[in-house]
Amino acid sequence: MTDVSAATHPASTVPLLTREQVLRALRLIEREGRQLPPSTVYELLYRGRRYPPRGVAELAYRLAHQDPSRRWPHPAGQPTNAALEALDFTIVAKRPVLAAGSAQDQGQAAEQQAEDLYTGPPAGKEEDSPAVAEPEPTYASQPPPPAYDEKMALGELFISKEELAAALAGLRRRRALLLQGPPGTGKTYLARRLAWLLLGAQDDRRIELVQFHPSYGYEDFVLGFRPGPDGKFGLVPGVLPLLCQRAALDPERPYFLLIDELNRGNVARIFGELLLLLEPSQRGPAHALRLPYAPPEEPLFFVPENLYVIGTLNQADRSLAPLDYALRRRFAFVTMQPQFGGALQELLHAARVPGPLAAHVAERMAELNQAIADDPDLGPDFAVGHSYFCAPPSTPAEAASWLRLIFEQEIGPLLTDYWREQPATAAAHLRRLLQGL
Repeated sequence: MTDVSAATHPASTVPLLTREQVLRALRLIEREGRQLPPSTVYELLYRGRRYPPRGVAELAYRLAHQDPSRRWPHPAGQPTNAALEALDFTIVAKRPVLAAGSAQDQGQAAEQQAEDLYTGPPAGKEEDSPAVAEPEPTYASQPPPPAYDEKMALGELFISKEELAAALAGLRRRRALLLQGPPGTGKTYLARRLAWLLLGAQDDRRIELVQFHPSYGYEDFVLGFRPGPDGKFGLVPGVLPLLCQRAALDPERPYFLLIDELNRGNVARIFGELLLLLEPSQRGPAHALRLPYAPPEEPLFFVPENLYVIGTLNQADRSLAPLDYALRRRFAFVTMQPQFGGALQELLHAARVPGPLAAHVAERMAELNQAIADDPDLGPDFAVGHSYFCAPPSTPAEAASWLRLIFEQEIGPLLTDYWREQPATAAAHLRRLLQGL
């Protein structure tokens, strides 16, 4: 282990990093399988897992300053080791790679098992972050995710090639897109696939999904005080700044924030500064601003150019307030409709659902949605989506009972709620759906 007392660099009095910033870098390495240059002499030992000290320090330093080009000011070895040891991290000499099964290897394995018992937090301190998964000894990155292209998307989406191109164009132009439409039209399903298309791969490591709800607030999304293991409150960044930090450190690749059920939360309160910084013309460090709770020494917050936001909007819930116009101006909108024609019919045919039953779905659901659209108390926003029928049975013999149960157990109760004051109308529509089954 290196000798902290021998260190003479300024980090001993004015630390360049905090322990939490280093832990954040370790979590990022684990989550993304990030490749770091291997160390030659020393390793950072954290809960029995080994990392290159300077690589970890530089990544933490860049995250702290939201600058992917910033260089860690100390060389590898004594200066970097001392800075990390001052934060209660353990630095050890790097072990040679021994032949499996050798006497030295067996002894080293036993030593490692004993060492793992004593490499957690220092005595009297509780660790405030999850354990970091051990990287491969060569610090190799994870296998690349499967590729994803337009042909694959059109094979699993219920929209046309032109509609898909229009949605992608809106997302590229505004970098913020809202998918709106009745429930069950595949809005969340499409949101993830739009992200995959711009990524060119099914890479969920660069996608964050959150769901807004009445209890979700600015403190959860941006920055707020939360209790720690010691019972004291501390500032904890939310989903947005953490994702912005990752995107800022990787400016050549897009990152995505997917917000499900966006209008179920108090959007103006949750978004806070994002309402301004979401604008394409307000992106980047030149438009950074200070977050209300952030201490003076913290860097200013900005939304990087390569962050895309895709939200879904439920228009059928009567309890939800409409979005204000200032928020609407930040997004491009794409409206999705129920699709009971070609794409769904092909899906049912591929699942060997008998043709007459597939035709029954298309005909009766079209009639029902027309009745809903014509009702002055409802309207087209309350149409029933096609997602109810996207998991057909495994055998054709089960198809009739499968369809009947969907009508009785899922769509029937929805109609009862739609026509709560007119139960006879709801019952009549359910009978029409079941007729002929």
